[in-house]
Amino acid sequence: MTCPVQDVGAGAGSYEPADADVTAVDPSQVMLDQHPGHRKVLAGAEELPFENGAFDAAMAVMTVHHWPDLHRGLSELRRVSRRQVVFTWDPQHLPELWLIEEYLPEIRQLEHARFTPLSDVVEALGAHTVLPFTVPHDFTDGFQIAYWRRPERYLDPLIRQASSTFAQLPPSVVEPAIARLRADLATGDWQRRHADLLNRESMDYGYRLIIAGQDGP
Repeated sequence: MTCPVQDVGAGAGSYEPADADVTAVDPSQVMLDQHPGHRKVLAGAEELPFENGAFDAAMAVMTVHHWPDLHRGLSELRRVSRRQVVFTWDPQHLPELWLIEEYLPEIRQLEHARFTPLSDVVEALGAHTVLPFTVPHDFTDGFQIAYWRRPERYLDPLIRQASSTFAQLPPSVVEPAIARLRADLATGDWQRRHADLLNRESMDYGYRLIIAGQDGP
């Protein structure tokens, strides 16, 4: 028997469990049209059109930083589900990705403007568990942090186009930074500066899985 799960900010459904009865919720019809599921609802997190406790669990993966009203959205998650699972990023975490520190500090300003401190999300959700998510060196999900040990991938414009952060920066900022990275890779300067990374299997860059609800201790 499958359990009813709500995916808020579902997008195309890339992160949904295959063994659950998922209802996808997203404020964008364009994204819902790309979702393969059969239960799709056009709505924002702040006004979920479901009864109290309608779902066994509600999930939100890399989406809460897009919500116009974070606290209202998290309150709605708690209202409609018995358990809540949120995957997000802590803007106060160190170290930050070398790409930001050495080449594109403009990313820092964008990310810090839209991501809420982790402690605020934990408190608003009433979470009982916060788990670190370390990123493996061969991570197959192509979000921005994925290529921390594969710097050459950032040279690919298709890789950059898949990142919402890169998409928000003008070419006048991105292209000179990528040119510097290309030159550093060609001379071996990047490899010398980051020799320690080349032997790492995974890195903690501040991604966290936050769990709240009835299954807490």
